[in-house]
Amino acid sequence: MSEQVKSKEKMKMDPKYILVLTFTLTITCIIVAGLLGLVNQVTEPNITAANKAKTVAAMSAVVADPNSTFSEALEITDEMTAAAATYKAKVTEIYQVIGSDGADAGYAVKMAASGSQGTIVMMVGVDAEDSVTGVSIVSHAETSGIGTKVMNNDPLPSSGVGVLEQFVGMSHTDGDLTVGSNVDAITGATVSTKGVTGGVNGALAVTAAMG
Repeated sequence: MSEQVKSKEKMKMDPKYILVLTFTLTITCIIVAGLLGLVNQVTEPNITAANKAKTVAAMSAVVADPNSTFSEALEITDEMTAAAATYKAKVTEIYQVIGSDGADAGYAVKMAASGSQGTIVMMVGVDAEDSVTGVSIVSHAETSGIGTKVMNNDPLPSSGVGVLEQFVGMSHTDGDLTVGSNVDAITGATVSTKGVTGGVNGALAVTAAMG
């Protein structure tokens, strides 16, 4: 065995070498963790602000009064969760809507429901009379040119009304909203339409559960 190889073997077994290596790795980890923490502190406020702005924009798009304001996010109760689950949907956020006159104008409910290719996240406006005031898509993974026709609120061939706009004014007064019955689907995008319908049904159920 060469002297160089023997020297390396000795270095590897040397307790001092092991201590130095351990110390160096520890210090490196501390520095990296500190840098990551610093980057997070710098970027987190911007990310939070961007997400809040996106949420406010989605809420503003689903209320009847464009000058409405919104409360902070309300607590989601077990009753709300169960009500949404009845329609295979999930409530993720809910806000009280305050009209420009200061009166209670209903709620903006953020819902998640299954589409054809993944989860559809939407904001649903529900007024004080438990009627839908608007539906806005926050995110989705629907097929381009098919499911996206629903997400983009393309007009329905039967009426010319946007597929999302058709929900405005609907409620559970006459029963659940159902594709093929009181909800029209765009040809080829039935599953996507059913996903949105489930989210809207869920939002109406959630607000009803609030009393």
